[in-house]
Amino acid sequence: MEQFFQITDISSAIQLAVAPVFLLAGITGALNVMTHRLGRIVDRGRFLKDKKAICDETERILVMSELKSLTRRATLTNWAISLSTCCALLICLVIVVLFIGAVMNFEVVIFIAFLFVIAMLCLILALMLFLKEIALSTSVFMFNTE
Repeated sequence: MEQFFQITDISSAIQLAVAPVFLLAGITGALNVMTHRLGRIVDRGRFLKDKKAICDETERILVMSELKSLTRRATLTNWAISLSTCCALLICLVIVVLFIGAVMNFEVVIFIAFLFVIAMLCLILALMLFLKEIALSTSVFMFNTE
């Protein structure tokens, strides 16, 4: 009879783990977008660094200004990626603790809640930094109206 209770505990733990798994899928999608943007920032920075060596003084000032902006954007994106990754790791830890609690019959509700809140704070900060990076990228972009 005790084994039956463990099986039902594990099956309810699996049911509870489904939502965090979907959250992980969303986070990985966001990470994909962020890493793609970081790659584009790095590529643009390399292009401008090469361009800086062959341009005149007036153009060099504009290139240096854009490189400074790209550095700021890369920093923001890197922090957003790091915080999103921490969020994903904490969600994975929530799932692990959930299963350990079900198998070992530990009371882990408060610990799971704590981990989840920290994960959500990481995600909120990551999204805010990503939003800041997007705002910065559009504020320095000059549209050619010719």
